[in-house]
Amino acid sequence: MKTTLTEENYLKALFHLVDNEGKVTINELSKFLNVKMPSVNNMMKKFAEKSWVIYETYKPLRVTEKGRREAALVVRKHRLTEMFLVKKMNFGWENVHEIAEQLEHVHSQVFFDKMDEILDYPKFDPHGEPIPDKDGNIIAQDLQKLSNCEVGETVIFTSVTLSDDAFLSYLTERKLLLNTKIKIIKIESFDKSFTIEIEGKKEILSKKATEKILVKK
Repeated sequence: MKTTLTEENYLKALFHLVDNEGKVTINELSKFLNVKMPSVNNMMKKFAEKSWVIYETYKPLRVTEKGRREAALVVRKHRLTEMFLVKKMNFGWENVHEIAEQLEHVHSQVFFDKMDEILDYPKFDPHGEPIPDKDGNIIAQDLQKLSNCEVGETVIFTSVTLSDDAFLSYLTERKLLLNTKIKIIKIESFDKSFTIEIEGKKEILSKKATEKILVKK
């Protein structure tokens, strides 16, 4: 049976919220989706019937391997679509999320497999996030937030956390794109803002921005 649009949105939320032990709380899902707790409870009971989660009253949910795979396949559709829009249709990386939100609910696997082939099987989406393969497997990345780095370090901008269009536009205006080398010049003790150097030019980033930027050394 095909998953519904609502089920796919819940699956995607599980993908983003689950911790390293495969756990997530009803409250976390409620806040993330802006859905009332009783509605989340009812949906998770349905997910338990499909063996996507293990549901026990007053305990965190445990996402099963089957549930993880189903969630990853929804994310695959979203991230492949974003990549196609950027690489083949010349959209800016800040303009693709909303369109991908709509197309991710298309149920034709062959459609997305063909998209994957046309793109030559990309491993990452335009925002640097790994694209799950057709079996739901995903590349593990060893990244850290820019905010956790220290003065004098030079790192490579690799990905963004859950991003919004305004933040991506903010980065584009500063020519801070993926794979850019970032040298940390100064960290303000007052507000933890960063002075960085990119391609010989200095920029100041707020703490909020450095929390959203993921880097590797």
